[in-house]
Order: sequence, then structure tokens, then C-alpha cells
Amino acid sequence: MTATTWTWTRIRETFLQFFAERGHTIVPSSPLVPAGDPTLLFTNAGMVQFKNVFLGLEQRPYDRAVTVQKIMRVAGHHNDLEDVGPSPRHHTFFFMCGNFAFGAYFKREAIRYAWDLVTDVFGIDPGRLFFTVHLPDNESFNAWRELGVPADRIYRMGEKTNFWMMGPVGPVGPNSEIHYDWGPEFCSCGRPDCSVALDNDCHRWLEIWNLVFMQFDQTADGTRTPLPRPGVDTGMGLERIVSVLQQAPSTYDTDFFTPIFSRIQSLFGHSEEERARALITYRVIADHARSTAFLIADGVMPGNEGRAYVLRMIMRRAVRYGRRVGLERPFLSEVTDTVVETMGEVYPELAQRREFIRRTVIAEEERFGQTLAVGLQRLDEAIAELRQRGGTVLPGEAVFRLYDTFGFPLEMTRDVAREQDLTVDEAGFQEAMARQRERARAASGFAGEAEAVAARVLSDVPATTFLGDKSHQARAKVLALLRRGERVEEAREGEEVEVVLDRTPFYPEGGGQVGDTGRIGHRRGEIAVADTQKVGEGIITHRGRVTRGKVRVGAGVRAALDSARRRDIMRNHTATHLLHRALHEVLGDHAKQAGSLVAPDRLRFDFTHLSALTAEERAAVERRVNERILEALPVRPRWTSYEDARRQGAMALFGEKYGDRVRVVEIDDYSRELCGGTHLDNTAEIGLFKIVTEGSAAAGIRRIEAVTGRGAMEYLRAEETVVREVADLLRVSAPDVVSGVRKLQERVRQLERERTSLSREEIRKLVDEAVTIGPVKLVIYQRDNLSHDALRRVGDEVRSYAPSSVAVLASEMNGKVNIVTMVAPEAAALGVEAASLVRQVAPLVGGSGGGDAYLAQAGGRDPSRLPEALAKAKAYIKELLESQT
Repeated sequence: MTATTWTWTRIRETFLQFFAERGHTIVPSSPLVPAGDPTLLFTNAGMVQFKNVFLGLEQRPYDRAVTVQKIMRVAGHHNDLEDVGPSPRHHTFFFMCGNFAFGAYFKREAIRYAWDLVTDVFGIDPGRLFFTVHLPDNESFNAWRELGVPADRIYRMGEKTNFWMMGPVGPVGPNSEIHYDWGPEFCSCGRPDCSVALDNDCHRWLEIWNLVFMQFDQTADGTRTPLPRPGVDTGMGLERIVSVLQQAPSTYDTDFFTPIFSRIQSLFGHSEEERARALITYRVIADHARSTAFLIADGVMPGNEGRAYVLRMIMRRAVRYGRRVGLERPFLSEVTDTVVETMGEVYPELAQRREFIRRTVIAEEERFGQTLAVGLQRLDEAIAELRQRGGTVLPGEAVFRLYDTFGFPLEMTRDVAREQDLTVDEAGFQEAMARQRERARAASGFAGEAEAVAARVLSDVPATTFLGDKSHQARAKVLALLRRGERVEEAREGEEVEVVLDRTPFYPEGGGQVGDTGRIGHRRGEIAVADTQKVGEGIITHRGRVTRGKVRVGAGVRAALDSARRRDIMRNHTATHLLHRALHEVLGDHAKQAGSLVAPDRLRFDFTHLSALTAEERAAVERRVNERILEALPVRPRWTSYEDARRQGAMALFGEKYGDRVRVVEIDDYSRELCGGTHLDNTAEIGLFKIVTEGSAAAGIRRIEAVTGRGAMEYLRAEETVVREVADLLRVSAPDVVSGVRKLQERVRQLERERTSLSREEIRKLVDEAVTIGPVKLVIYQRDNLSHDALRRVGDEVRSYAPSSVAVLASEMNGKVNIVTMVAPEAAALGVEAASLVRQVAPLVGGSGGGDAYLAQAGGRDPSRLPEALAKAKAYIKELLESQT
């Protein structure tokens, strides 16, 4: 098979099918945002979705798997952003092919699989391959030798390159690598002894596959003991194996990137020579466009924190590289569109969100255009100030202000500083960032710490059986009591306590739904439960206060939740599912959930959308939800496999972690979502749905707050009371309130006009008393509490009465200055311009303004200098006209 027949899609499918034929389950790529793992910013390895399986915390129905995982790496030893562009093989986003075994096989089988695929199926010349093993790993060394690999092609390496650790404790083990030799003509290190063993990033050698063998359990003191079920975790960069099979020494020369490069070249209008000179720019834009498209498709929006900041950073880096070669207009959305075109068939999330990706990129690029101008100006000022002091290091605080106030990325500040032979105090920047995060952390409380403590002290307690789907009360046994984070045998009246039962109807907070409240007790004691939480692996804790008597560990109790409150929560939760579906119908499939709160008094729903809902869209969403309520649709929860649920179109929520068995909540044929929360049996039980507010929650994220059932009735009753009171004040019936308010507004405007207008006698007097400068009448008029509109009306009257007049009209209003300048036609013919005049006077009152030759206006912050500004106007007109005589 020739290099041209090995397309990236064919190579990907060949890899998956090779292992599927050998008993591996094909597992879809998990999203770039790791679910339920706060330790990771992005999915940065193929094993991330299997982490709990390797740790023994999760069971899967298979013991061997194969994936092609989406990967994002932007910092650390895995990747540095500055390498993307200059390097022919570094990327922020790429695909990792991996096969995994959870006790099913180990080194010999994994090595055999890798050899057979690379040499027999892909047909790579074994003479081009070199191998590494961990220094003492004779098992791996011998496995390669058994396949006929010469001993001098197998290098024994140390722990730095050939021993893998998930962390300082936990599963660890040796790894073995396969390297491809491009040939001595590609050597970049210049050493006569150039080899894989030097590990010096020489371009001659390309690591194509890393086979990790999780063999030991490492303790904090470094002790390693053999695991009872060792595992296999391999990773082969898809871009790298594609470059080998297509004989393209740079991954950017493969069919992954050639369509994107062609699109960039078309946008730039470059010749082949110009394209070659701008190679780094092409690589940066192409790589970052892929990252941008896939991150937005997986629910990440550009912003100033965490993942959002990374997305914004790479988007702005791409745009800045485009501007370096002269492309000032927005262009990145056209490149991401090419990414969707070329990859959307294999990764349907791109095609499904194509329009949303495009609009998000356009909005961010336009926002950056504004930021760039202001940010560069502030950065220039900071650099000028630094040079005046003779310094060469930009202070971290100044760099942080650029980032925090103007969204100017550190990486961009670093680039500009480097261009001017300066450096950045990055330690100071990080300290300022840490101080801000500490302030935010202090403001948000320490609930997470408390839950972590509870999980540790309850590690020996079995998981709680949840009964709340079918019952609101149950008999149970007290398994544990916690007071201030410590296990106790009993809790007495007045004490704050956490209770763990063997079974409970109380729902623990999760998936946006708040925890239940209620009572737990028996004849000799009772606890008022104020909240319910989940800690550790399925343990439910009930937090409350002992209101009478005492409760002991081991006691039998009756657990009863607040049923009325729970019913309100269920109304809001089922309505949330209807709302999610209605948003898809009205706005499009891009309107994905980005967060939610399901409380007894309201629901809050955050979703991805770039603009405010119009009145028509808001009404349409509300109408659709209420129509589904009136249709009395049945609500049915059921358990199924994750794959079956996804095949049936069930919506999985952003940031949620799902196992192989999932709970699907179906609302007839209208809505189908993965959800563990509590719901009604029928939509009719919601009663009524009413949107209360719709606004912005963050960049690209909208927020709806709504009420249902009793909450909706109370909201409408309050609205009705307001309307009735307004009607009484206007002395009209309720249906006539709007027309009554409009009449009142018109009356107010009329009174305002009467208050600010001048009689013909007053106008004549104003003009007669005006200063005459040559043929021009200069009218200077000041009166407090007049708006710009009111001043313009005075100016219109002056201009109609005196066709050679120049009017400078001013007012102090609410501590601010309003100025209007108007020039009549005959005065304008003499060279007097209203805009020039207002620019002369506005700075004196701390403001600015603009306009045209006949009309201009300005605002200001310093009324105390208004007399000085009017005097300046008079002097300016006099000087202008006298210079023409």
C-alpha cells in the first residue's frame, strides 16, 4: 500500500479494527473536559477516562479496550506553547490511539500486538524501527527479541524516559517505546554518535508508540509492590503514525493539515514562496484552529479563568500571528470552518455545532480587536515607564493588570517583551494571580474541604442505598455520626451533626439539584436535616441539628424528607429538561447546558448561546414548555448502558461523569437526558412554567431563571398586584395600563419641552444680547438641569432666528456637564465648525465630544470649569474670525 492510500481516517479505522478483532471493546473518545476529575484541566492522555478502572475504583463490563482519544496539552513537560509553530511535530491538540488491558494481558501480548500492527498491517520497514525498555525490564527486552528484533536496536533506559507514574503514589510501571528512524539526513543534533539513547529531541528520531505496563503499587516512601492485576496503557500519536505512513517528516505536511494550510494560503493570498516564508505562522494558525474548534464543540467558551483562558489564549495567539503577516480582518472562523469540513464526518460534534463554533470565534476575534488596541497601548505605556527607570523586566503586577483588566494574555505580553529585548517577571505575575485566587477561594467558603474530611473518616462505611425515587420515608439504621469532622457514638440535643444511614429516601445534592431536608429520629431523639450531601464512594450524609433527646450509632430510625419541598424540586427538575429541549428547538442544537440549579423555589439554567434572547424567542421557549405541560406527557426513568443511551439520542451533560450503566429520564418522545435526579411522573404535575429573567452568565453563556407550580402562581400573583396598583394610580382598568403609561410619558415629555423651550421674545433677547464678531452672532447660553436634547432644541430656535449665529449651549446636570455647539449656515460658510469648537472646550471640563460642521456635543466631569470653557469658546471664535479679515 502506497503512502497516498494511507489517509488519516483510514489509519484511524485500521487501528480500531485491529484491536476490535482481538477482543477489545471500541470505546469512544471522552470529551476534552475530564468529567469528575478536578485535578486535570484537559484530557491529556488516553488513559484519563480509565483512571478509576486502573485504581480499582470502577468496574467495566470489558477487560480490554481501544480508543482514539482527543488530547489537549498546552503546558508542562508534555508540551510548551512556544514549541507549537517552530517545531515540525508539536501540537496543542492531537489524537492518541491507545489499547488498554485491565488484567487481561501484559507485556508479551502488548508488544506482540504493537509489532504486528506496525510491521504487518501498516507495513513499516522493521529496519527503520528502534526500541527502548526500562533498564531492569528483562521481560520486555526478551519479548522484543523473540520477535526477531536485534539486541543492538533495543536500548535499556533509565526512569526518566522509561518508567511511568500516575502520581507519587498509586500504580506505576516500566514502559517500552517504538521509535522511527527518518534517516541520517534528518539529524538535527549534529553528533556522530546520534541515537535514540541520547534522548535529545533530534529530528531524526520519531517516537511513535509508548507501551506502559502498570506493574507496581507505589507508596509514599517509594516502596513498590507488584499489583495483583497489572494493566497495559499504550499511546500512539495518530498524527505521528500518519506522518510515517504518508512519509511526511513534519506532521503539518500530512492530510490532517494540508486542507487547512490551503485555506490559510487562500485567506492570505500568498504565493508558494510567501507561504514557505510564513511557515511558522501557518503552523500556529492551523494547530490553534483545530484546538479552538474541538474545545468549543466540547463546551469550552473563551474567558479569563482555567480552560476558558487557555482557549482564549490560543485563539488570540493565532490571531496575532495572522496580523503579523498583514491580515487585519477577522479570519480565524474561516479556518475553523475548514477544520469542521475536513473532520466533521468522523467527529460529528463538530458538524452539529458548526454554526455555533463559527459565531463564537467571530465574537471572540472582534472582542480581541478591541482588547488588542487598548492592551497594546497600556503595554506600550508600561514599557516606556520601565525604560525611563532603566529597567529590563516588566513587573508581574503590571502584567497581571493587563491580563485581569483587559484580558491581555501573559503569553502575548511575553512575545511583545521579547521583541523589545525585555523579559517578564512571571513569578510576580503568578503571585498576583495566586492572591486573586486566594481571595476568591476565601469568599467561596470551604465546603469542599469539609467533604474531603468526611470522605476520609467514613472510608470504612458502606455505600448508602438510595430509596428516594419511590418513597419519601423509610426505616433505616444509623451507621455513623460525625461532629465537627470526627466520628462519635452519639449526638445530643443542640449539637450539629452529620448522619450516615444504611438506606435513605433523602436525595443528596448533585447534578444541579439541591439536597433534601426533613427529619430523622425515633422515640428518644430527633434530628432536623438541613442538607443532604454525597461524600466518597456513594455515602450519603444528612447534615442537621439534634432538636430533642439523643441519637446513637446503631439505632433504628425513621427518615422522612420534606415532601412538599421535594415536590417543588421535582417540578423544577422536570421543567428543566423541558426547557433544555425547547431551547434546542428555538435556538438550535448549540444551546447546550453549561450549568444548572434546581431548587424548591426556582430553577436556573445556563446554556451556550452568544446573544440575548429576543422577546419572540423567549416567548417561544416559554410557550413550548407550557404546551408540553398541558399535553400531560409521561416521565419515565430507566437504566441502560451508556452506549445504548447515546445511540438513542440521550443528551449527556457537560462536565458530568458517567459509568457504563446510566439512568435515562425520558419525557415521552420529547426529551431524553442522562440524569440521576428526582422527577415527576407526568409533566402535567408541573402546573405552570414562567421565565422570570434571562441574561448573561459569562462570555457566550446565557442564564434563564424560571419558576413552576406554586412558585409560578406566587410570581404571577405578585405581578398582578403590581399591575393593579399601577392601574389604580393611573385611574384606568388593568388592560389599559400600557396605554395609560404611554400617555403619562408623553405628558412628561411635553412638560419637559415647555420647561426647556424659550419664547420668541426670549430668543430675540438672547440673540440681541449676543456678542457680535464680524458678521457672526455668538450666543453663549448656560442653564442648569438641561439634557443634550433640551440644549439642541434651544440651539434650533437660535439658528432659525439668526442664520449667521454660532451657539455654545451648556448645562450642569447631576454633577456632570452637557455641551452642545451649533453653527448656522452663514457662519459655517465663514469656516466655523461645530465639531472643532466642541473639541476646544470639552477637555477643559474633563470630557470629550464630536459631531459635524453644523452640530456637535460633548460631556464632561468637572462643572466647576464650565465658565472657563465658555470663555475659551468665545476666544476661539474671535481668533478664528479675526484671522480671516
